[in-house]
Amino acid sequence: MAPRILLPGKLTSGATGVRGDSYSNGLRYAEAIARAHGVVLTVPPLADSLPDVESLVAAVNGVLIQGGGDIDPAHYGEAKRSDTVYGIVAAHDDFELAVVREAVRQDKPLLAICRGIQLLNVALGGTLYQDLGDVLSDRESHWDTYHPVTLTAGSRLALAMDTTSPQRCHSYHHQALRDVAPGLTVVARAPDNTIEAVEHRDARWIVGVQWHPEDDAATTTDQQKLFDGFVAQCEHS
Repeated sequence: MAPRILLPGKLTSGATGVRGDSYSNGLRYAEAIARAHGVVLTVPPLADSLPDVESLVAAVNGVLIQGGGDIDPAHYGEAKRSDTVYGIVAAHDDFELAVVREAVRQDKPLLAICRGIQLLNVALGGTLYQDLGDVLSDRESHWDTYHPVTLTAGSRLALAMDTTSPQRCHSYHHQALRDVAPGLTVVARAPDNTIEAVEHRDARWIVGVQWHPEDDAATTTDQQKLFDGFVAQCEHS
């Protein structure tokens, strides 16, 4: 049986072929997982499902957290203090934080992408820069652009991607990790020193990346290898 990957969905509207409101995920994530011979199982982020998160995570081989809007700063002890903070959806925050914490507790393989790495950090007690303009001279320098990333040799991430220097990583974010949560280790940085990846020191395979590997996985070997390595870990879960 193909490894089953839990991917919390996003609440959406305007979907065709359905009545009323809907939920969805990014197709490129599912395609990258499928190329690695896994299958994505998407669940809606419903408050009524929060009591069942333990059994949901137990029923799958791994967890994938996708990108999306910003996390409510209240989850890391701050008030909203930047006009650039956008896309906060309480249902997304509550459900995904619960899933991430449960995945860590159960030691399930976890790949957290863009918003996902930020969520992983916040779930474990870390904080975020609410806007990179607070620390970088060019607040747009990570918004819809490609740049190289330097990975720590021997890290789970570098071993999966089979490189320590992927050259084309697609960034699409205006926030980044500030205080790194206990238990997480920084394993990648951008040329401007922005944190690009973390791993959980004590878990079997929990990795967060700030860029979007799914955007180029169909055509770029090292980006697809990240999904291949993740799914390979899920096969043993």
